[in-house]
Amino acid sequence: MSETDRRHGGRPRSERADKAIIEATLDLLAEEPGLAGLSIEAVAARAGVGKTTIYRRWPSKDALILDALGAAKAPLPEPSGASVREDLAELARALTDERKRRYSRCFWNVAGGAERYPELYARYKRDIIEPRRDIVRRVLRRGVETGELRADLDVEVAMSMLLGSLLARRPQETIPEGHAEAVVDTLLRGIGTVAR
Repeated sequence: MSETDRRHGGRPRSERADKAIIEATLDLLAEEPGLAGLSIEAVAARAGVGKTTIYRRWPSKDALILDALGAAKAPLPEPSGASVREDLAELARALTDERKRRYSRCFWNVAGGAERYPELYARYKRDIIEPRRDIVRRVLRRGVETGELRADLDVEVAMSMLLGSLLARRPQETIPEGHAEAVVDTLLRGIGTVAR
């Protein structure tokens, strides 16, 4: 029994129920109309649990959505530091592999609902997206420090160019083999200090 369960005096949490709830949430987020169609009742029905089971774990629908989105995104690899090119290629491959997963559509639905759900989108960006972008920022800044990248590099612009070219495709679009490496090499021709 976990410390949380002892404090609350309840039964231990079921990992199977947690997984079913997260998967049901992601499934509903990936469907039309996405955020607008997602309710605790719909998640409970899809997961085969009671609403109280969900509310014992998550205080609100927004908290559940954020946890589900976080669970669907695998942590980005920690760059090895061998070279900026190798680190960016490794991160780019991880991001393109992630886009091929079954839940990529739910991220589009969340981004598409940013105007109607600004607080949820702001938390999604802060808690899930920004920590991942920080990894890319660190690689680019290190490249400037080591002289692999131009000293006058605008890190935010370079990061947007890299991520935008990797992530801006619609969920149903296929990503060609070698696309991640091609994007990195093309970007480095403009921002690198070594001719490629």
